[in-house]
Parts: sequence; C-alpha cells; structure tokens
Amino acid sequence: MMTISLRRFFRLGLIALLAGVMVGCASTNAPHQVNDPLEGFNRGVYTFNEQLDIYALGPVSRGYMAVTTDGMRSGVTNFYRNLASPIYVVNEALQGKWSQAGRTTGRFVVNSTIGLLGFFDPATSMGLTTDREDFGQTLGVWGVDQGPYLMLPLLGPSSTRDVARYPVDWYLDVLVWLALDSATLGAFTAVYVINTRARLDQTIQLQRDAPDPYAFMRSGYLQRRQSLVYDGNVPLDEDPYGDFFEDLEGD
Repeated sequence: MMTISLRRFFRLGLIALLAGVMVGCASTNAPHQVNDPLEGFNRGVYTFNEQLDIYALGPVSRGYMAVTTDGMRSGVTNFYRNLASPIYVVNEALQGKWSQAGRTTGRFVVNSTIGLLGFFDPATSMGLTTDREDFGQTLGVWGVDQGPYLMLPLLGPSSTRDVARYPVDWYLDVLVWLALDSATLGAFTAVYVINTRARLDQTIQLQRDAPDPYAFMRSGYLQRRQSLVYDGNVPLDEDPYGDFFEDLEGD
C-alpha cells in the first residue's frame, strides 16, 4: 500500500468517524457489528496504554518536539522506514507484487546511499515509491480472516491475524540485525517510539475528543487494515460504507 493519498486519508478518517458513531449507537443485532468478544479485557488494556501515554510517553514526545524541528523529525522517520524496507520487500514478494518489490529494493539502495542512510528521500523524486506491507496484510491477501479485535499492551490495536506480523516483521528488520547489543537496540527503539508518538500527537488528541475513544480507535483501525489488504479497493460486500464513499469520490 502506497503512502496514503490525501483523498484516501480523508476517506479513512470519515470511515473511522462514522464507524465510531455507529458502534456507539448500534444494537447487538447490527449487521456490521465489530468482532470484539474480548471488549472488557481490551478496554482494560486500552486504559493502561492511555495512562502510560498521558503520564509518560506523551510528555516525553512533546519535550522531543520542543527541541527538534519538523525537518529533523521527518529525517528520523525516513531513516526508520528505510531500515524497514526488507520487511516491505519480502511481504510484497509473498503477495506476488514483484514489480513493487523491485521498486522498493531500488528505493532502499538509493536512500541508503545517496540519501545518507535513509535520512533523506531522493528515491521518491526518482519515482521509486513504496508500499509499507507487513505480514498481517500478507495473511489477509492469502485469505486469512481478520479475526477478533485485540488491544495489546504498549503496541496498541491489533487483531488475531495482525498480531502475527510482530515476530515475522521483527525478524526481517535491519535494525535488529545491525544493533550491536540489546542496549543499542533499546535506544534505537526508544527514539523510534518517541518520534512516532510526536508525529501522531494531533491524531491522538483528536481521538481522545471522541465520545468513545476506544470505539473510535477500534473502528478506525479495523477499517484501515481492511483497506490496506485490498489496496484501498474493498469489495462492496465487505465495505458497509462503500456506496457512500463511491458517491463522495465521484463529486
């Protein structure tokens, strides 16, 4: 899945908003009821993650934002995405997207050299764009059902299918193999987490303003993952909002 266009981002945002409202209003017999049999447990984990963010991660990330520029944070984001390129290449190949895997490989080579280890992104201006495919998406392409929703401690929203991506993608991450010891890996991971949290600060604040932040996050996550599996072309029989958004995009 390529970097989400503004139109698709707008579409997914509206999906999340509508789904969050509908989940809050729907009866237990709703035709598109979210698969969340562990909701009680998941809400407990969500509360734990929220408290950790409010009292620790959020303040640290805002301090990080105060001492860095947008350009610096973009460079850090580019660096980590570049290191994750082998994850994308392998999953693209597993999905049969050979030309896409070739572009991602070329992008990795260009950004790792001309782009100074990936801090800069000259590959995009050369037309070497990429999709950030993970093993959860690969399983979806293979026909594995998304399964029940899961809220994971520290890691956030997932599902019984998507949780499989963590060990597989971790094994393919260049950073894991380059880190000299666990302390170095931990330091790089901490920078990644803080930088990512800073990048998502406004989105997180928006989510917290929702009537039910947990349902808002759940609906947005599940709809987005479904869209990623289908490269944004979710079949109408699996997309309850398909007709609405087709009309919207046609205006």
